Amino acid sequence: MRSHKNPLKLIEILADGQFHSGEELATIFGITRAGINKYIKQLREWGIALTSVQGKGYCLASPLNLLNKVKIDQYYQSNSQCEVLPIIDSTNQYLLDRIGQLTSGDCCVAEFQSKARGRRGRKWFSPFGSNLYFSMYWRLDQGVAAAMGLSLVVGIVLADTLRTLSGQEIKVKWPNDLYLHDQKLAGILVELAGKTGDCAHVVIGVGVNLTMSNPDTSIVNQKWANLGNVDRNLLVAQVAKVLRSKLIEFEKHGLAPFIHDWNRLDNFANRPVKLLIGDNTIRGIAKGINEQGALLLEQNGQINAHIGGEISLRIDE
Repeated sequence: MRSHKNPLKLIEILADGQFHSGEELATIFGITRAGINKYIKQLREWGIALTSVQGKGYCLASPLNLLNKVKIDQYYQSNSQCEVLPIIDSTNQYLLDRIGQLTSGDCCVAEFQSKARGRRGRKWFSPFGSNLYFSMYWRLDQGVAAAMGLSLVVGIVLADTLRTLSGQEIKVKWPNDLYLHDQKLAGILVELAGKTGDCAHVVIGVGVNLTMSNPDTSIVNQKWANLGNVDRNLLVAQVAKVLRSKLIEFEKHGLAPFIHDWNRLDNFANRPVKLLIGDNTIRGIAKGINEQGALLLEQNGQINAHIGGEISLRIDE
């Protein structure tokens, strides 16, 4: 973390979106202009868009709404801990590595992830300061089986929270994505640690596109959407607060109370879709979910349930 201290301080200075001269910055840090150039290079490697104009200095492409633990805590008002980690390999991994020290509802949020991952080990594009990277720990005393359908509940919570903050028609996509205008807005990664029969330690990871630009196309290879500018500190607190309350409800009652909400938010309800299961493609009409969290698909007048880690849902065009 020490090697990141000065580049992070530079981001705080530039976050106002104004020009700051190299001379001014060199004086603040007590180093040469060449030293400032090294920090600028680091910022660009983190995915921060900067302009440099001779005689004026450096300026961010747009102001940054930096994460602030004091503000998050003011909004959150909870006994649970919410850590702000400027630079991290992965928020999920950070919590997985500390499970023995955590209580349900403890969470963390980062400005930048160097080794972020999505479903099935895919990379997750995580530029600095432009999206939401959030993870929460939860202990399920009923064991791993009780986690069935958990990612769907997280999707509902996230969709409704983002709708409230942005006023946009955000939808859920089975089993763990959010869509806006038929484009991917957010992803959810639920990771489990715990043996069958014992309690399950669950880490819930959430990534939401807010003001992303020019993503790495080798990682982001589908149509995507941005939510736009929101107060990220308020967003963190609201997601944490509502998620805590809904996870308590989920522990008591399972998925059943959430099915109505899923149907209300389902991006694919009554639309022709195709399921990709390995090398096989199954076509049908999406008909929501059942109490186990399986996708219901109507084929030739019959409704069949599908569940499994290798299923991919697409619009049938």
